[in-house]
Amino acid sequence: MTDTNQTTEVAATETSVPAKTAMEIGDIFAILPHRYPFLLIDRVIELVRMKSIVALKNVTITEPFFQGHFPGKPIMPGVLIVEAIAQAGGLLLLTEVPNREEMLMVFTGIEKARFRRPVVPGDQLRIEVVVRAWRMTAARLEGKAYVDGKVAAEATVTCRLVPRAMSAGIAESEENL
Repeated sequence: MTDTNQTTEVAATETSVPAKTAMEIGDIFAILPHRYPFLLIDRVIELVRMKSIVALKNVTITEPFFQGHFPGKPIMPGVLIVEAIAQAGGLLLLTEVPNREEMLMVFTGIEKARFRRPVVPGDQLRIEVVVRAWRMTAARLEGKAYVDGKVAAEATVTCRLVPRAMSAGIAESEENL
């Protein structure tokens, strides 16, 4: 695994075409395979290729998870905030994968997850993800989710790029990331 400050395998694929630095929902649909109700990214406001991404999630009372988490006191489940961090990271990484229609970026680990404050309907999550290590098949990402400038959750996630045809549950361990 290479440090992002060094030349990576992906750098060889860079072209002179400028990368998008922001994305609307149609751009996100073209890259991520997730769809409602599991797509947790509404917009990208900043993207630095192979380094970082800032995405937004508008949290509304119509989210299906609020029906049971918790009736009368709706709180966004922390695991879904971590999933939003992973989706933002996957969006950043998949922009560099030329055959992304044939691949999936799957979650392989969560470390140092901390939940600092509840996220409730009406909040807007600002999800900031930084690449800590990356090779073409795997990555380690650090993410923080903010509400009103305060950290709501943070986690380090690892992920692996696998062919879509691969059966679920076969992804290898990421011990060396």
